[in-house]
Parts: sequence; C-alpha cells; structure tokens
Amino acid sequence: MPVSDADMVKAWTQVLTLSNLKPGDIVTVLTTEGVTHPQTLRTAMTAAGLLGATVNRLDLSPVNGEKSLSRDTLAYLGTTPLTGNRAAIAALKASDLVLDLMTLLFSPEQHDILQGGGKILLAVEPPEILLRMVPTEADRQRVKASAALLEGAKSMRITSEAGTDLTCPLGEFPVVKEYGFVDEPGRWDHWPSGFALTWPNEGGTEGRIVVDKGDILLPMKSYVNGRIVMEVRGGYVRSITGGMDADLLNDYMESFNDPEAYAMSHIGWGMQDRARWSTLGLYDREATIGMDARAFAGNFLFSLGPNNEVGGSRTTACHMDIPLRRCTVTVDGKEVVVAGKVVEEAMAVLA
Repeated sequence: MPVSDADMVKAWTQVLTLSNLKPGDIVTVLTTEGVTHPQTLRTAMTAAGLLGATVNRLDLSPVNGEKSLSRDTLAYLGTTPLTGNRAAIAALKASDLVLDLMTLLFSPEQHDILQGGGKILLAVEPPEILLRMVPTEADRQRVKASAALLEGAKSMRITSEAGTDLTCPLGEFPVVKEYGFVDEPGRWDHWPSGFALTWPNEGGTEGRIVVDKGDILLPMKSYVNGRIVMEVRGGYVRSITGGMDADLLNDYMESFNDPEAYAMSHIGWGMQDRARWSTLGLYDREATIGMDARAFAGNFLFSLGPNNEVGGSRTTACHMDIPLRRCTVTVDGKEVVVAGKVVEEAMAVLA
C-alpha cells in the first residue's frame, strides 16, 4: 500500500528524535544514483531540516554491477562507491549523522566513519516497510534484554525438529544490538530491525543445520521448497546437500570462488513483532532486501561470510543470511527461543 509523504516525514521525525538529532547538527544523506527510493530521500531531508539540522546529500554512482549475480545491495560486498573517494569520506566523517540510503555494510569506510564518533543509520527498505516498523523505545528495551542474554555467554545451541543441531562457542566477538535508531556516538543501526546478534568463536562451530521448507534464503529472497542440509565442522560449512534449492545455493556460493564464503558469520534471533515471515512473497524481489525475514520474532538467523563488521579479518564478498523457523535456541543452557517462539519470561527478567 502506498504511503503519504506526511506519514513518512512523521516517521523520520520519530527516528531522528530517538537518534538525538539536535538543531545545528550536520546530516549527510548518502544515496546511490538511480537506486535510492525518492520518497525516502525527500522525506528524510525534510524531517531533518524541520528539526533544525544542516542537511547535505551525497549521491554516488553504483559499483560491482559487473560482478554481482543480483541487484540486491547485500549480494556483493567489499568495494563501495566510497572506496578510494577521499572527498566523499571526508564529508561523511565531518557529519554528525549519516543517513545511509545506499548500503555501506561490511565496508572499511563505515568503520572509519564510526570510529571518528559519527553515527550511521541504514534505511533502504521501501517506505511502506519503514512505516510499518518505525522504531520505538520499547523496541530498544526488547533488543537490549535479548542482547543481555548474549553478553558474557559462552555457548549457543540451536536445535529443531527438522534436524538442526548446532553448537556455537561464544566470547570472541561483541554483541550487536539492532533496534532501528542511533542514540549514541559511533553507533550504527538499521531501520527497520529488531534483533540481537553476535559471531561465534572462529573455527569453533560444529554440527548440522537443516534449512527446512518455508525457511528463507537471502539475498535470493526465496522460500525454500525442500530441505537443505549443511554439515558444519571447524566453523565452516563443509557440505550443502539436498534437492534443487541446495543445487541453486551451491551454484551461487561457488561463483565467488572463495572458501571464506562458507565460514560461520553472525548468529542471533529476531525480536520484532511487526516483522512477518509471510511478507517476502508480497514484494517484488528488487523492491526489498528482506528485513521482515531477518527480524521476525522467534526466528534463528544465521549468516555465512564476513566478520569484519565486528573487527574480524574476513572480508569475503559473499554474504548469506538464512532465517530459520521453529528452532529452539539455548544460551548457556537457558532457553531463549522455543520452537520458534521467543521466551518472553527470559527477556522480562533482564528488561
């Protein structure tokens, strides 16, 4: 359903207010030529201006079109339109807040901006998805409670009736909280979102992952029609077997010609009640990056590929996000998700 500019300006005003935007702050809106949604852009600039910020737009040309097999901005990582662009990087580092309508994820330039104390908010979903999942203070509290279960934890185990049985040792990497706004210096977040995640210790994940019918592959943005079985040893997926879906996944990942593409990356669970598993089938694949799938409450979301987002050295261009339904997740023996349902009592204790 289309949304009005007035509603989008209200939504941006809420997000920017939660992000502690002040009169006189410098906001730079980072966009990609011919890709950024025009309504998201104009309403972001309007809202920031109405709040008294000095607003700039930095529009850059897309890259990697000849390398990626998909138009999805998360389908090929590494170089970005900022790579080697000293003038653009200087402008972003001089900004109090960067509204990323382009997608800088997993890039060294993003780290450079954040280390200088700047804030970055990513927002690339269509306006109607942004409006449905405008972040709130309650979202922040839920995600903080979820993250508190991971901070200091030593192990996560994931099981399912489909056959998943995976053990991930924890502790080497920080916990990332995604609740949709940037309220602290040096913070990155993503609107819309609603989950906590971390990375398992390098080389330590062991077991089996069964991607069952109805689970989702990203960036394919497709529901799986048949089981995919992944055997994990020493922190890497060593085999991917099954039917047609497994063949498609194998072919896609093989195209990167990079063994690091098969490494376990981030793990966590969704906490966003306004995100729905079913919505992926309602959108054109090129209209969304699939944040509903990543954030719906009770999913177990695991990733394959890079870890440089949290200080690791792995920078493979391949990044797979795979949200699973109906899993049970335990952290240091404590159940936090049971058969795809968040254990609210576990969150409430820490909220």
